[in-house]
Amino acid sequence: MAGSLSIVSAISSNHQTFPSFSRKTPASLLNIRAMAKDLYLNRDGSATKKLLAGVDLVANLVGVTLGPKGRNVVLQNKYGPPKIVNDGETVLKEIELEDPLENVGVKLVRQAGAKTNDLAGDGCTTSIVTAAGMNPIQISRGIEKTAKALISELKLMSREVEDHELAYVAAVSAGNDYAVGNMISEALRRVGRRGFVKIEKGNCAENALKIVEGMQFDRGYLSPYFVTDRRKMIVEFHDCKLLLVNGKITNPKEMFKLLDSAVKEEYPIVIVAEGIEQEALAPVIRNKLRGVLKAAAIKALAFGERKSHYLDDIATLTGGTVIRDEMGFTLEKAGKEVLGTSTKVVITKDSTLIVTDGSTQPAVKQRVSQLQNLVKNTEENFHKKILNERIARLSGGIAILQVGAQTQVELKDKQLRIEDALNATKVLSHDEPTYGYNAARDSYEDLMAAGIIDPSKVVRCCLEHATSVARTFLTADAVVVDIKEPLPPPSNKKTNANLQ
Repeated sequence: MAGSLSIVSAISSNHQTFPSFSRKTPASLLNIRAMAKDLYLNRDGSATKKLLAGVDLVANLVGVTLGPKGRNVVLQNKYGPPKIVNDGETVLKEIELEDPLENVGVKLVRQAGAKTNDLAGDGCTTSIVTAAGMNPIQISRGIEKTAKALISELKLMSREVEDHELAYVAAVSAGNDYAVGNMISEALRRVGRRGFVKIEKGNCAENALKIVEGMQFDRGYLSPYFVTDRRKMIVEFHDCKLLLVNGKITNPKEMFKLLDSAVKEEYPIVIVAEGIEQEALAPVIRNKLRGVLKAAAIKALAFGERKSHYLDDIATLTGGTVIRDEMGFTLEKAGKEVLGTSTKVVITKDSTLIVTDGSTQPAVKQRVSQLQNLVKNTEENFHKKILNERIARLSGGIAILQVGAQTQVELKDKQLRIEDALNATKVLSHDEPTYGYNAARDSYEDLMAAGIIDPSKVVRCCLEHATSVARTFLTADAVVVDIKEPLPPPSNKKTNANLQ
């Protein structure tokens, strides 16, 4: 048949309706309207061309930020001054096209960039530009084979990065800012490659590095009702007390004495326990929401004997005492002298950061020495690994990168660059390329000698996710999008100003 299908708006729950044919419609695109969705089916690749138009538009826009000569993008901000950014992921989040098919293309390629950024912390822009270059109309199933071959070759070209080279890695990801590179390198040198590094707003125009005593571990708050900052969805307390319990809390009366002290003396308290029953947790949440009590609760790290050891580590760091029923030391009888002390606690849904003033450093050093002796006398690799993790968590400290700027716009841009640089150094596995293209000089040379080092994990993720998007285009033969509902006409009725 020479004709194509026209729009059909006749799908009912009572009977089945099939699309009708029309000889007057162009033979390029089939568009079926079903309920509140538009369905576009390819006939000569028109739908795919629309998808690619969206991909190309994104790649052209985001691509200006790529590489050492990458330029900034100015983003409109409805509620403040415009943002000036050099970060592909941030630009990508702001793109929304009017054409529904082109917008689907944007979302597909956004997925590649987001996955790369989530896994490797960087490389979002490269993923998008690579995906746009892989035109699915012109290439075949060889995409997958080629990507696998490139990744295998990438592994052969890679080598481990030495500590003194970390500054180059960070500088490249920060837009060739070697001051940032050196600051991140120094931070990781002092807390270790696996140590915790936090980025926060500084108090002056210059960047600064601060090392504090503390600990970070992967346990978040037990309830979002504890959140103190709704925008960031975090709990943040200063001059905080910590209650450490090696067991489950089942009755709210057990905590009454300690929580009453927290209310009277107006200090925040964080409860770290094996578990807290809902009956015991509910009064804590209720009084927090009423503004009577500043509190949060988290589940203790690990299980069994390891959990008990981790609680002892926290107690050593904060100067507290772990409450254990088996020792005849019950929670109900405990006074505030058992509480640990922290200058700052930050809790997200997944992690907890405890910062101290360093007054317990002698006790921490003694405990680290004990753990090191245990490592020497332990033959089992798994136990050695756990002990070394505890040593690193206790002795590593926390590096705080304080970002300085003259304006809010500059601060946001610098924070994004430093975050990219930090992520790039943290994802280094065991391998890096040695020879390649220097975009700053427009020449091929020994990149190691030139101080240009990229994490192979970032490059690998870029290839894998860009390939995935291109292969999706190859197999897509229909697109479903939401119908834009027309805005209702303004009402002339007068509204009642009184609340109901």
